[in-house]
Amino acid sequence: MGSYHPPLSIEPVVLLLLTLLMVPVSVTGVGINYGTLGNNLPSPKKVAQLLQSTLIDKVKIYDSNPEILQAFSNTAIDLIVSLENSRVANISSDISAAHSWLSTRILPFLPATSVVAIAVGNEYLTTTVDNNDDHLDANALFKAMQNLHSVLASHGLDRKIKVTTPHSMAVLASSFPPSSATFAMNLVPVMTDIVTFLADTGAPFMINAYPYFAYRDNPTSVNLDYALLGNASGVHDPKGYVYSNMLDAQMDAVRSAIDALGFGNRSLEITVSESGWPSKGDNAATPQNAKIYNTRLIERAQSNKGTPMKPKDRIEIFVFALFNENKKEGDESDRNFGIFNGDGSKVYEVDLSCEFCSGTTSFGFSEKNGLSGGGGVRGPSVWCVAKPHADDKVLQSVLDFCCGPGGVYCREVYEGGNCFQPNKLLAHASFAMNAYYQMHGRNYWNCDFKGTGLVTFSDPSYGECRYPQQ
Repeated sequence: MGSYHPPLSIEPVVLLLLTLLMVPVSVTGVGINYGTLGNNLPSPKKVAQLLQSTLIDKVKIYDSNPEILQAFSNTAIDLIVSLENSRVANISSDISAAHSWLSTRILPFLPATSVVAIAVGNEYLTTTVDNNDDHLDANALFKAMQNLHSVLASHGLDRKIKVTTPHSMAVLASSFPPSSATFAMNLVPVMTDIVTFLADTGAPFMINAYPYFAYRDNPTSVNLDYALLGNASGVHDPKGYVYSNMLDAQMDAVRSAIDALGFGNRSLEITVSESGWPSKGDNAATPQNAKIYNTRLIERAQSNKGTPMKPKDRIEIFVFALFNENKKEGDESDRNFGIFNGDGSKVYEVDLSCEFCSGTTSFGFSEKNGLSGGGGVRGPSVWCVAKPHADDKVLQSVLDFCCGPGGVYCREVYEGGNCFQPNKLLAHASFAMNAYYQMHGRNYWNCDFKGTGLVTFSDPSYGECRYPQQ
């Protein structure tokens, strides 16, 4: 742990407190899509508990299932809920319907459940009706987004909960070369409205991007390593950009299409709302390819890197998907995008482990078996720990404060103490934060620490290291 020196006067303490208030929190986690079209999946409560011991810190679901929203309360995992395509028309035509949906499906779970966005529909603009050539009403999508945002604003929640909609790559007229990409002509009017709305409200543009489909449909013309996010020899764009993987090229194609609408000077984040690779179903869908792609995708999500066109713009990524879903319609590959089987075992080896995440004692990530559950201490027992992806600078300030003016006896986290190992800042800060929290009555504000603290019902004690309780 970092060295601690007692303050010589009150001024250093004041400076330290100011530091706690001013240092920004940097979070670099990974999102995942949690679908439920299976008859062999664990309960939402179990899923939420399991994910707390992984590097997953954002989950996107495909409805507003109250059981799922309740399960993710007090987990420090951000949730993106969805308004199903079938509900869009009703929400768009009547703002009272938007009020009713929000009041019954979302508000009862706030703030314990951290809902950060509402995804209105899924690939709505490119979804056909009853498998014919008719599409859903594009204007209804935009109006539903407006109505939900207005209702959120009326509750003072529009800055916390963003409204957006995930698109498929089919909204583009073409995606290559990336610098010349535009939206399909018939979608330009509604895409202009949607992009304006997203830019005005600070919501991300969501795109479902799958290099897998491009390779599956054109295996002789698409390089496999290029599709698998490898360091391919490079695909050159006429404007000088060089792409070593297809996902970056797809993202820049979306960026070009947005810019072509006249938004080049507006700030608008792009989020990969879905991307993955199936492990079964056709010649391209193999466990080996799925392992390579999703391992690289997770690394890409954590890299904080942009694309050749926007190297400084980090792109948030949601892996598709958490589980294989045996009741999902479509081809066999559609049912086999999951990293895990329904019983929690891994379909293939991929590392989602997170050292010293909250809940690792009660619910762990087994390198051999995947996700596994256990009986944690529940009910009135409660502890305070550091969030898995909290900024190191803030954690160091928290540790110094707790072990100094905060009055915590920190001998256990010094060398030779029972909690010295693992010799990690996150572990030491968690011990100190919990001790401070317990000392001061276990009020929720005593576990804030500039947004880096997390109240948990799972005992974080391990080995001989015991986390005290009040």
